[in-house]
Formats: sequence, C-alpha cells, structure tokens
Amino acid sequence: MYSVKGSTRRWPVAVFYNVLDIGAINAHVLYKHCLDKTLSFAATTPVLADKKKYPNFFRTVPSDNAVNPAVVKFLNFYNWSRVGTLTQDVQRFSEVRNDLTNELEKADIQIADTESFSNDPCVNVKKLKDNDVRIIIGQFDENLASKVFCCAYNLNMYGSKYQWIIPGWYQGNWWEQANSTNCTTKKLLTAMEGYIAVDFEPLSAKQVKGISGRTPKEYEREYSKELQQKGVEPSKYHGFAYDGIWVIAKTLTRVMDVLQHKERQDMYHNFTVDDREVGKLVLDVMNETNFYGVTGQVMFRNGERMGTIKFTQFQEGQEVKVGEYNAIADVLDLINNTMRFQGVEPPKDRTFVRLQRRNINVPLYSILSVITILGMLMAGAFLFFNIKNRNHRLIKMSSPYMNNLIILGGMLSYSSIFLFGLDGALVSDKEFEALCTVRTWILIVGYTTAFGAMFAKTWRVHAIFKNVKMKKKIIKDQKLLIIVGGMLLIDLCILICWQIVDPLKRTVEEYSLEADPQGQDIAIRPFLEHCENTHMTIWLGIVYAYKGLLMLFGCFLAWETRNVSIPALNDSKYIGMSVYNVGIMCIIGAAVSFLTRDQPNVQFCIVALVIIFCSTITLCLVFVPKFITMRTNPDAATQNRRLKFNTNQKKEDSKMSTSVTSVNQANTSRLDGLQTDNHRLRMKITELDKELEEVTMQLQDTPEKTPYIKQNHYGDVNNILSIRNFTDGKEGEKSILKNHLEQKPQAQWGAPWTLPE
Repeated sequence: MYSVKGSTRRWPVAVFYNVLDIGAINAHVLYKHCLDKTLSFAATTPVLADKKKYPNFFRTVPSDNAVNPAVVKFLNFYNWSRVGTLTQDVQRFSEVRNDLTNELEKADIQIADTESFSNDPCVNVKKLKDNDVRIIIGQFDENLASKVFCCAYNLNMYGSKYQWIIPGWYQGNWWEQANSTNCTTKKLLTAMEGYIAVDFEPLSAKQVKGISGRTPKEYEREYSKELQQKGVEPSKYHGFAYDGIWVIAKTLTRVMDVLQHKERQDMYHNFTVDDREVGKLVLDVMNETNFYGVTGQVMFRNGERMGTIKFTQFQEGQEVKVGEYNAIADVLDLINNTMRFQGVEPPKDRTFVRLQRRNINVPLYSILSVITILGMLMAGAFLFFNIKNRNHRLIKMSSPYMNNLIILGGMLSYSSIFLFGLDGALVSDKEFEALCTVRTWILIVGYTTAFGAMFAKTWRVHAIFKNVKMKKKIIKDQKLLIIVGGMLLIDLCILICWQIVDPLKRTVEEYSLEADPQGQDIAIRPFLEHCENTHMTIWLGIVYAYKGLLMLFGCFLAWETRNVSIPALNDSKYIGMSVYNVGIMCIIGAAVSFLTRDQPNVQFCIVALVIIFCSTITLCLVFVPKFITMRTNPDAATQNRRLKFNTNQKKEDSKMSTSVTSVNQANTSRLDGLQTDNHRLRMKITELDKELEEVTMQLQDTPEKTPYIKQNHYGDVNNILSIRNFTDGKEGEKSILKNHLEQKPQAQWGAPWTLPE
C-alpha cells in the first residue's frame, strides 16, 4: 500500500492480468475511466501530433501522416522523383499534404505542382496535366474522388502514362455511392483502374501469437462471433482498441512495479509521490511500450504509433493488396506478381525528353563533298594550265599571277563547304565554336582573293586605256598584288575586330516537343546549333556592305573597259557575267539560308550549292575561253589590236570604201590638199603607234622598247588609221586619202604591237 501525494489511490492492476477475453472487458469504458486523456485508438487527425499542444497524447492507431513515409518509400521503389499533389481544401487533408511535402523534400523528390480545390477539381487536374505531372498523390474524400476521376477520364489522365495514389480508407464500392458526376460508372472504372490506395493495416497479416495468446485471425473470429451475438456493427478500429487495452495494462503494471520497487527501497516505509511524478512515469513507461498485438508490433515514437501501412491496387473493379510498409523497420515489402501496370513497365514520373540534334544528313554531306572535290580538281586543272602556259602570249597578257589568285580564292571558297557541313554530331562543342570562326574567315578571304584579283586585272586595263596621263607609266603585277593585299587587309581588320569585340559563339536553339516516331513514352525536343554573337546583324551588315562595294566597283570597271577588244586583255564581259551571277545567287542564297535556319539540311544544301555555283561559274568564265582559244587559235589573241568603239563605225567605214572612185573623179583638183592631210594623218598614226608600243611594254611589265614595225605590218597601221580621228574629214576626202595610201606602201611608221614569245 502506498499513497499519492494529495490523494490516496489503489491502482487496479490485478484486473489487467486476467484480461484474456474481449468479451470480459469493455474497451471504451476502460479507456474513459483509466487513461482517456492520454491514449486514443481511433483519432487519426494529424493535429494531435503537436506535442506542444498535446504533450500527454498517445494513440494506438497510426495518424493520417503515418502514410507519408510509406508513400515516399513506394515512390523511391519505382524511382519516381517528380510528383504532384491534389488536395481537398479541408484542414485534415491540408495537414497531411504539408507533412507529405516535408517528407518529399527530405527524400529529394520534386513536387512539380501543388493543387487545392473545394468543389470542382477539373481546373486543377488540367493544371497538373499542363505541368506534365504523371504521378499524382491525392488527398480527398470519396465524395470528391468520383469527380476527380471523372475529370481525369475527360482529360485522358489515366492508363499507362499516369499513376494515381489516393487514401485507402474509402468505403467499399465508394464510386457507386458517391458518383455525383456526369461520367458513367464504366468511365469511372476506366479512369480508376490501377490506382494505389494507402491506409494503415487494421489487423496484422502475420499469424503470430501476440501478447494475448491469440493470432490476429483467431482474434478476428472471436470478434466477429461477439458482434453477431450482440448485433453490433463492426468498427474499423477494434483491433487498435484491443491493443490499446493491453498498452494500458502493460503501462500500469510497469508503473506499479516501479513504485513498489521504490517503496521497498524506502527505509521508513513512508513512500509518497505526487500526481506530476506519476504522470511523468506513466508517459515514460508508455513511450517504452513494445509488444506484439493483433495489429502488429506496438511501439510509440513521441506518442505516435509506429504501425503497418498497407498498399492496395484497384484491379478490375476491386482492391487487391500488393504490399505493406513496416514503419518500425522502415521496410517496404511488395507482394510478388500482384502489382499490375497498364503498360509494359511502370509509368514514368515525367515526359522524358530526349534531345535530338538536327544534324546534317551524312549522304547529303557526302554528295556535296564529292561535288566540291570535283570543283577543286577543276580549279587545280586550271591552275596547272595557267602555270604551264604562263609564258604564252595569251596567258602572259592576262596576268598569270592574278589568275593564280583567282584560282586560290575559288579553292578557299570550295573548302569552306566542308566546314559548313560539320556540326555537333561530328565535332565537339569546343571544336564547333572554333569552326564558326574558321569557316567565316575562309569564305570571306576566298571571295576577296578571287574577285579582288579579277577586279585588279580589270583596273589595270582601265587605267591604261582610259587615263591618258598614265600612258608613260608602267603598271606591274607587284602593284596589282598590293591592291589585292589591301583588300585582304581590310578583310583582316574587320575579322579581327569582329573576333575581339564580339566573337562567334556556339548557341543552341531548342524547338517545341515532338512525339516519338516509334510510339515510345518519350518526347523529342529537337535542337539546332548556330554560330551567333550579340551584334550579328551589325557585323554581317559591315561585311555585306564592303563586299557589295567591291562588286559594284568591279561592275564599273567591266563597263568602262567593255570596248577594249584585245581578247588577252579584256575580261570585262566575263567579269560582268560573273558579278551578275554571283550577286543574284548570293542574294537568293542569303535569303533562303535565313528562312531555312531551322532546317539544317536545306540550309547547308543551299549554301553549298551557291558557293559551288559561284566559284565554278567564275573560274569557268575566266579560264574556259582561254583554254578554248589556246586549243583552236593560239595567235587570235593578238591579231585584233584595234580599239573598237562601236559597230556603227565599221558600217560607216565600209560605205566610205565603196565611194572612193567616184569621189576621186569629181575632186581631182583637191588632190594636193588631201595629200597634205594625208601627211598629217600619217604623223598621227605614228604617234598612235608609239602609244601602242608603250601599252605593250606596260602589259609585259618591262620598260624595254621594241623595234619599229616592218613594212609587212602596213595593213595593221591602215586598220589603226581607220579608227583614229579619221572621222574628222569628209566622206570624199577619206576615200581619196585611202586610195592614195594604197598607192604608197613605202611609208615608215612607228613601233609595232609585238609580244615576246
């Protein structure tokens, strides 16, 4: 016998040792009269877990939050690391959702979207779908569950791509009783198929005799028998109430033992304790509770029951147990071959996006590379032809060094095609970024080299034949090389500034998702690599402006020298054709290339064909006529040395020759005057011959003068006379003079147009 300070109590201990039959004790009465303010077997609300508000609260039933660690374990088992939550806007469910959020964050599981609703969940379900949520954890009662699954059916959020996880405490056939939607039962069952329900296990599945000496099945049989005898409806929590009685019994027994032990140690046998000490002792003893009951192993952690959580799956209209979670051991145990997914594998927790590079087709690259190689071989053949025949009149007068530069520029342009066809599929990101700069430099330098040399040649012809002040000055190839070098220097200045101030970088442009062509549960996100910088438009504008001015200058020179008819000198017609074709093709190519920047195969094909066409047409227009002339008539290049101004002059000269006889007969008295004019014109021809000799020396890059022409070149001088200042006299005078000249072949003239072999 002992007393509690402030009151004297007798602790009813012996009665609990005789609790062997559930019919011998009323659990509710025991709960109320013994520890009704400390132990609960049915309160699952998470609010009671707050120890600051309820420090003396214990429960034998797991709280609603107890399912959250089990859910996290289940998610980890299937490697689901991205989920969404759909919660009814009620405190009970909100508390569970908040605790679940903490558990998910601890497990490093991403919460893609959190939705709450009060009545109509369809808007929220749609948001989950828009956010690509595949694994959906729901917290709502059965009345709204039917609406949720009706929305899921209408939004096609079911089947092999989605997994729903909902509470498992709904009543049987809840979808029939709570269906207040426009969806038929068949539609609901279709959307519900495969959902996972999570709830605490009411009775242990292990048939082990517990503290009562009964297995869970034996206890359940006796409980059912008792219900039938008394006509009472079953309770879901009866097993927890039964184990709760044993918790009280074990606790009070342990408390009595402790108090008796302390009393025996008191030498004066006057042992007393107050209510606070007894209450603390009871709490400590309850926290140490550990036995096996009909609901499984009974243990507490901060007053919360560490119970067993079961997983069931809705399969063909009924829930089938597929596994359970032991909170004490933190172990998830799934039953083999019971889990059934509607696909060949568990749903993915997101739409897995596979990045797919839009690369250049290898066959296309190969074909264009072969064409490019053929173009380079053609350029090499032209180079061989130019070097081999560099001392021939035709080639020598056309500036073979400039021809070599034209070929070099064409080959550089050809080689850029190989670089434009390389993308991230063939080279690394760092190499691709380097290629951005290299291919731009090669193409720009190649263009300037080819057209710069061509325009330099044309400028020399223009300077000789159009600028009288330069007739005493020799324009050598070295000066032309300086001109081309100056153009290239401007290119280098632009390119170096471009590279230093705003270099080209590798950028990745991603496009909208596309379905997998093979039907797999993945999405394809195409991406494309570009060479870009911050002020791309400005730099391209500078380059285009410079190249455009160069092309306009070439057109001007070609037009100015269009009447120079010496084939070896004048390429103006072919330069004009080249500029026209290159200009048109570049404009078309640039526009199409910009419009097809998201189609790399089309873009590469257009760019490559434009470069091939421009380079090929330029080289062919420059060298094919020379090749044909060399094969058919090697001397034709220097036979026609007259300066043709227009075809009308030819016709006029022809008319003059037919009227010579009649004019001489009618103007015999004027013969002496015309002879004087004849002498003056001969002197003029001599001056023109000297000019022609100087032109020849300038084109030969040598200041040496050649001997005067022989008498057998009289015909050439006659041709010169026909186009130089002869139009100053009247028609009759020209005819008489021409007839007079034909009678005097012994005249001596100036220097000839002879070229060294």
